[in-house]
Amino acid sequence: MNMMCAKKINLVRKDGFDILFNPEACKQCEGRCCNGESGNIFVNRDEVEAISRFLRIEASRFTAEYLRKVSYQYSLKEIKADDNYACVFFDNKKNGCAIYPVRPDQCRTFPFWDYYKDKPGELSRECPGVSFE
Repeated sequence: MNMMCAKKINLVRKDGFDILFNPEACKQCEGRCCNGESGNIFVNRDEVEAISRFLRIEASRFTAEYLRKVSYQYSLKEIKADDNYACVFFDNKKNGCAIYPVRPDQCRTFPFWDYYKDKPGELSRECPGVSFE
């Protein structure tokens, strides 16, 4: 009997969303959610503390070096490269996040953002790991 072994894919679902997400796609996507148009990745006080500890620097230094004030909130800074913007913590060489274990909740919840609920075309261009139910 000839049996083929297939790798099991664990698709992620979230109530209220009509999408499925394959986290394995992140390995090949070149960080589309971390690169592209300018935007904001907001952080709260707990996230600032966690990231600072992870980087082994004082929270005040982290705030000064890696955050920018946007109205009444703080967002991670971006780096401009050509016509593109990238999160300050996106590592092009490793094609991933340099603070992945302590990344902000906004990053953890991607692609399950309310913003994309009525923009399926934009989400599918942004994230190759998304499929629609």
